[in-house]
Amino acid sequence: MLFSQVIGQKAVKQKLIQSVRQNRVSHAQLFLGKTGAGSMALALAYAQYINCKNRTETDSCGQCPSCVKMQKLVHPDLHFVFPTTTNKKVKKDSESELFMEEWRTFLIQHQAYGSDQDWYGHIEVENKQGTIYVRDASTIMRKLSLKSYEAEYKVMIIWMAEKLNAQAANKLLKLLEEPPEKTLFILVSEQPDQLLTTVRSRTYLVKIPKISDTDLIQAVCNTFDCREADARDAVMMADGSWPLAHHFYQHAEDEKYNFRIFQQWMRLCFKVAMIELIDFVDTLRPLGREKQKALLAYGLQVFRNSLLANNNLLQLVMLPEEEKTFNQNFAPFAHAANITSMIGLMEEGIRQIERNGYAPLIFMDISLKMIKMLKMKPVTAS
Repeated sequence: MLFSQVIGQKAVKQKLIQSVRQNRVSHAQLFLGKTGAGSMALALAYAQYINCKNRTETDSCGQCPSCVKMQKLVHPDLHFVFPTTTNKKVKKDSESELFMEEWRTFLIQHQAYGSDQDWYGHIEVENKQGTIYVRDASTIMRKLSLKSYEAEYKVMIIWMAEKLNAQAANKLLKLLEEPPEKTLFILVSEQPDQLLTTVRSRTYLVKIPKISDTDLIQAVCNTFDCREADARDAVMMADGSWPLAHHFYQHAEDEKYNFRIFQQWMRLCFKVAMIELIDFVDTLRPLGREKQKALLAYGLQVFRNSLLANNNLLQLVMLPEEEKTFNQNFAPFAHAANITSMIGLMEEGIRQIERNGYAPLIFMDISLKMIKMLKMKPVTAS
């Protein structure tokens, strides 16, 4: 991956490039950033740059044999470890080596911006969570004990390093502290508090900030060939995450639809407009299960935003101005006396639709209960 393909992060790129050009590469580095900020993309670009035969002051060449293999993720001196668990293909004793083909496909499809949940969905592990096992630690030790095949540096990228179990982490401590010459560990993490202190203390911290709104707007405009004004709402909701900005732009019409319909629904409930409510819920029947569930999930998000607004945390609500205003106006009607019941209504509605319940009846039942909840008075402190 080229640094130019990584969205934003200019300061981090310059810092990494400078470390190579000044021959001050720390042997174990912890890339710490939130989901969607580009930590893994930067790790790949750094690995490619450090072994490029014709690197420039700003990027790897992208054309030398090393760069070509790096971009295809098949370089013999580029190694990966990542969380795994059992699935239909791997029945027991899962480890990274058994999922390498799927891993390369996943990285390429998501351009190195995929989340752990995207990964688990990719390898179809249902509701199970992945772990980096001691078997992976043994593989790391075996691979790094060998001489490099052709590159200056052997690079080991440990993705979601917080998923290292205690046995695996402890086994790697000595190797992290005293690795073989010209070996680079890059630990990519989103939750460093879940890493063993002994692991964190042996790494050089590289903080990856959220992507700036300016860089995200430019990326959305370049990807979708759209105007800045069209990209701005998606970026506002993305909170510095490229996958979210991509998603919100692609599904902008769905988001606007859910906002309009939910707003109309709550107004009818508040007015107790029974005839209009009956007509309204009937219009939801042709939508299909996924869109009906998405509308209820949107309601859950409104209730969450109401809690934030009621606790003077509205600045944390990342929404277009019109939706933000609606959330602010709705917040006084979602309070401690009814918010738990409101959330339960939406969640139960989602479950019933998943079981092929009849949508008009489900939405009418929710509406009748919501009418009562909206009239409830907040609990006042005595």
